[in-house]
Amino acid sequence: MSERIYTAAVIVIGNEILSGRTQDTNLRDIAIALGSWGIRVMEARVIPDVESTIITVVNDVRRRYDYVLTTGGIGPTHDDITAASMAKAFGVDLIEHPHIAELIRRREAPPDIMAARLRMAMVPRGAGLIANATGGPPGFFIENVHVMAGIPTVMRAMLASLATKLRGGAVVQSRSVTAYVGESTIAAALEAIQHAHGDIEIGSYPFVNEGRTGTTLVMRGTNENALDIVELKIRNMLTRAGAAVV
Repeated sequence: MSERIYTAAVIVIGNEILSGRTQDTNLRDIAIALGSWGIRVMEARVIPDVESTIITVVNDVRRRYDYVLTTGGIGPTHDDITAASMAKAFGVDLIEHPHIAELIRRREAPPDIMAARLRMAMVPRGAGLIANATGGPPGFFIENVHVMAGIPTVMRAMLASLATKLRGGAVVQSRSVTAYVGESTIAAALEAIQHAHGDIEIGSYPFVNEGRTGTTLVMRGTNENALDIVELKIRNMLTRAGAAVV
């Protein structure tokens, strides 16, 4: 019986990402962390701060993957609509969470500023909390959807707290072989190796270094013995092709 594979989708929410004004690093950090926990990121989407889009995308991916992780849109301003959109996606009320509200009220502020901060205490009814080691308001989760901040340092703090909360399977290992050879030269032989080893994912990534064309071949899988076999086959294939292995 094959081992259970745990999957995830990542949703990056924010007009500032789509406009190019802000460069996203959260997807990279989430993918690396989940991979080390034995959870495979199968899909990622970058979407705007539009309620109908958030609802549609969340309801789509949460039914197809074990976990959904989102970043962005849970701050104190008018365009931070993620929490309200999540409540509508799940068909529940948006409520003020007493624990988050208590944390926020510890820092005194004028009434208008406090009112803005308390927007971050609003979560879908029934949601649990995602700890935030930075000391700010926590994120939240509802069923298999985990909602985190968009600020990278805060997101990483929230993500770290999920390490013991999300169940994963076998961790995917990787090997790589780099050679000065064009992809077209080895395409047919590489395809034959891939067909013979369907449990190992083989990727081909071309590059140019000081005018020389090369290719890095990356093998990924959970079975180390199978990885050893595939790596040896690829090295032998490159040798037969007369490629200079780096």
